[in-house]
Amino acid sequence: MTAMLQLRKYESLSGGDYGWLKARHHFAVDARAASLHVPLGCLVAWNDDEVAPGTGFPMHRHENMEIITYVRTAAVAHQDSLGNIGRIEAGDVQVMSAGLGIRHQERNPTDRPLKIFQIWLRPREDGGAARWDSRQFPKADRAGNSCR
Repeated sequence: MTAMLQLRKYESLSGGDYGWLKARHHFAVDARAASLHVPLGCLVAWNDDEVAPGTGFPMHRHENMEIITYVRTAAVAHQDSLGNIGRIEAGDVQVMSAGLGIRHQERNPTDRPLKIFQIWLRPREDGGAARWDSRQFPKADRAGNSCR
């Protein structure tokens, strides 16, 4: 029987400091990444990223991937080829189903470092329509409290 949970020490994660982006990858995203941190079923990536103020990911393409972004600090400005434009604040979540293909960019429009968790999942079936959405979560009722 294999363990369901794997302890991955922060120091063991691949990634790097690219000036505008400090990235840590909980799963291998390229050939240089730790071979022990391979995808877990449909869970392909869990990235722990810090994006410098006023910078971000330029327009790029994804397909056949479900991408969930949880904003930990600052905000993400999103724009995509479907015409969606949004701003996601700390504590909120955005989801993007890449489907047959979508181009998007994500930027940090604030003067503070943006910290996000980004989770990539393989869809049950490839293809389909691309879509994007975001959701705000109330913060007042959980500030300073544990989640249950």
